[in-house]
Amino acid sequence: MPTMDRARWAPPALTGALRQTAPVVLGYLPVGFAYGVLALKTGLSPLNTVLMSVLVFAGSAQLIAVGLLAAGASPLSVAATTFVVNLRHVLMAASLAPHLRGWPASRLAWFGFQLTDETFALHSLRFVRGEAGVGETLCINAVAQAAWVAGTVLGVAASAAVADVRPLGLDYALPAMFIALVVGQVRGAVHVLAGLAAAGLALWLHHAGAGQWSVILATLGAAGLGAGVSAWTRR
Repeated sequence: MPTMDRARWAPPALTGALRQTAPVVLGYLPVGFAYGVLALKTGLSPLNTVLMSVLVFAGSAQLIAVGLLAAGASPLSVAATTFVVNLRHVLMAASLAPHLRGWPASRLAWFGFQLTDETFALHSLRFVRGEAGVGETLCINAVAQAAWVAGTVLGVAASAAVADVRPLGLDYALPAMFIALVVGQVRGAVHVLAGLAAAGLALWLHHAGAGQWSVILATLGAAGLGAGVSAWTRR
């Protein structure tokens, strides 16, 4: 495992980060593009649209904020909603905190600022393998945000030529990205079983009328099934 002193911004760290974040980059570019187009359509200036991706970097919360601004919500309402939507980051950061002991507060703050659902999935897998080098860890977050900002800039540049992003089918990007991240974490038959069970349960619950709860309930059910099968096979 690389030590904290050698793991700065060395080329191997950046190379490893680029390789691991490839699925995230492929997902962030089209969704960032969609955000850039939608933000300009709702009246944000090009500068403010890009600054939101640079200073907030909150993906779904940015899209929600754009929708609220379009509906005439106050800045306080937008900030409060963004805060609530991102509260899950507290749990994600707490989960990774034991692997970041010894980091100075400034570095932890920078890591936390760039932590997203997607990079959390990558770091969870890396840290379990003992890959907690500072350089590669921060490079992964930086590459992910660079892709999001690049997608935003492209969306801003193309906004005048794109009347509506929905016909472009960009909503495929995030599900495809999460599927790629899940496949990278499969380590055995139990993981395959849990993944297939989660997908099947989510579809069934959705058609049964569970709405947004279908994903949460399917996740809990599949995780319980995987834990039960794993415990049973170890006997």
